[in-house]
Amino acid sequence: MQDAVQDSTSSPYAYPLLIKQLLHTSFVQAPDQEIVYRGELRMTYTTLRERIARLANGLNRLGVRHGSTVAVMDWDSHRYLESYFAVPMMGAVLQTVNVRLSDAEIAYTINHAGAEVLFVHTDFLPVVEAIKDQLETVRTFVWIDEPGSEACAHTIAFATEYEAMLSASATSYDFPDFDENTRATTFYTTGTTGLPKGVYFSHRQLVLHTITLMAALASPVSGQRFHRGDVYMPLTPMFHVHAWGMPYIATVLGVKQVYPGRYLPDRLARLVREEGVTFSHCVGTILHMLLACEEGKATDMSKWKIIIGGGALPQGLAQAALDRGIDVFVGYGMSETCPVLSLAQLPPGAEKLDADEQLRLRCKTGLPVPLVDLRVVDDNMDPLARDGKATGEIVARAPWLTQGYLNNPEASRQLWAGGYLHTQDIANIDPTGNVQITDRLKDVIKSGGEWISSLEIESLISQYEGVSEVAVIGIKDEKWGERPVALVVLKEGAAVTEDDIKQHVLSFSTSGKISKYAVPQIVKFVDALGKTSVGKINKKWLREQFA
Repeated sequence: MQDAVQDSTSSPYAYPLLIKQLLHTSFVQAPDQEIVYRGELRMTYTTLRERIARLANGLNRLGVRHGSTVAVMDWDSHRYLESYFAVPMMGAVLQTVNVRLSDAEIAYTINHAGAEVLFVHTDFLPVVEAIKDQLETVRTFVWIDEPGSEACAHTIAFATEYEAMLSASATSYDFPDFDENTRATTFYTTGTTGLPKGVYFSHRQLVLHTITLMAALASPVSGQRFHRGDVYMPLTPMFHVHAWGMPYIATVLGVKQVYPGRYLPDRLARLVREEGVTFSHCVGTILHMLLACEEGKATDMSKWKIIIGGGALPQGLAQAALDRGIDVFVGYGMSETCPVLSLAQLPPGAEKLDADEQLRLRCKTGLPVPLVDLRVVDDNMDPLARDGKATGEIVARAPWLTQGYLNNPEASRQLWAGGYLHTQDIANIDPTGNVQITDRLKDVIKSGGEWISSLEIESLISQYEGVSEVAVIGIKDEKWGERPVALVVLKEGAAVTEDDIKQHVLSFSTSGKISKYAVPQIVKFVDALGKTSVGKINKKWLREQFA
């Protein structure tokens, strides 16, 4: 059967979904709105427009052309925001370098991406100095000279300095049209095994993710919303999945944006207070850090909405945030999904639910956002019952999912086996459509023939008075196969024993909420939990350390 494709005359504009189209509204409707850096530098959206053009002109003089890759090593800043737009709008590719990887991994990702131009913040001069002879494709270095930062001795041959390059460039640039499926960004996953994998997204994918997530965040009756009256500050690094895509949404809406630079807890809390920040997103460890720091304790957080992603939100941490007035809820996705797949926003009428049920809903993985086909399947890829019990792997389809790993066809085939993107997250879906992740495929514990959710045990332990952070891992056991071990960080001055924790978890087993096999065999008190480069608890490392 032939499709009835609509006819088109020669005059209509096809309107490709390019990143440049995201700028139309804010430049017209919010030209004088502020963009703030560290509370020290302030500019307007009109200035942003000029600086995007200046950056493109400067890059053009450096030889950046359609298809070139420009890599950035910077903290969260207005410069990064400018790069989010200028580089892909030229038809070039933006590589956001994970500055928390090892020197060898950073060199690998830059080479693998084929970056030709590298922006280097002063703080990362020692890293680039150490790896510059290993960089195979970089032909031009641009220095980002940060006032107040001290440059180390180096032999890097910089072509120019960022602000000097912009000052010498024109304030207008004719950004061309091109195919909306052109690659716009590349960055690298931070898996705990093997080399980082390159994930890439097109203009079309980023625009569709922006529009859909903007709609999803505007949909609740009240709470868990992002709107034009908000003040936005990212607490997820801008090198990681486009800071979850939120800077694009903030710019479309024309809201006040606050970029904090390097993440220093007291500075972050001070910016929340002094700049009136009302919307952020981060991993749970960042939220925990902010609640515990001195400035955080003295800051009114009652107008702050925070999406927690990158791992489960323990109910104990969620309650601590709610007690401070923070409107906290979960967002779910991964590097390969651009990233958002679902949000744990409260449904209409939720105010009638008791506090415990509202807390539970905020901590669930949530409901898929529009355009997401999300399923929980068995080993044969057959969908499981939506009864809140049947557990399998989450697979997904959406118009913004990466189409594969850069120059890695075998891993790409595994990622998309069966025509769905495989997340390796284990979950169930209840009759209302709410998703609940129970574990990562590699982290689930099998004890006594039963699958045990490490996330569920962590959430229960997190609610015990005196517990600051917790991670649950499985260790080998000759009799039971595996047994859960709880690694617990206590709050300062807390008097909690191993038996206290065991009895706390045992009470949930006695009541039938969890299996008896879920009670930790060992509870070990530690000073800190190992984290990945983006702040997630590194369970692979913990299993190796405490095997």
